[in-house]
Amino acid sequence: MTEPDGIDKAIIAELQRDGRASYAAIADAVGLSETAVRNRVMRLTDAGVMQVVAVTDPTQLGFARQAMIGVRASGALEPVAEALAALPEVDYVVITAGSYDLLAEVVCESDSHLLELVSGRIRAIEGVRETDTLMYLKLQKQSYAWGVR
Repeated sequence: MTEPDGIDKAIIAELQRDGRASYAAIADAVGLSETAVRNRVMRLTDAGVMQVVAVTDPTQLGFARQAMIGVRASGALEPVAEALAALPEVDYVVITAGSYDLLAEVVCESDSHLLELVSGRIRAIEGVRETDTLMYLKLQKQSYAWGVR
């Protein structure tokens, strides 16, 4: 896919503002037909440029504990990142530069669930040397509307 053009970026901005906006409303905002907007949204999602999802508050869905796990690893980082990403409790994994080699955000049902995940499964991944669990006390801000360039 070619780089998104100005119209694509305008569509993305509208969906960042309101992910439930109708194709008709987006069409009015960007000056295209509803069909053209639908086609562009499908092209952008098929190409992996964006995805439209429901963002939830895990605490409202029975997940009492969220945490960021800092991981120090040895050897190649990609296999460790892939193993972390395969865990169902992990919703975010990045390879980083700095104090940690990787960061993994997790959602768990309880403290005992978090303990089992970290001690029983994450630390058992080949290449994981050390973990640091940063438990979330309060979600102050969560935004996916950083705009487009």
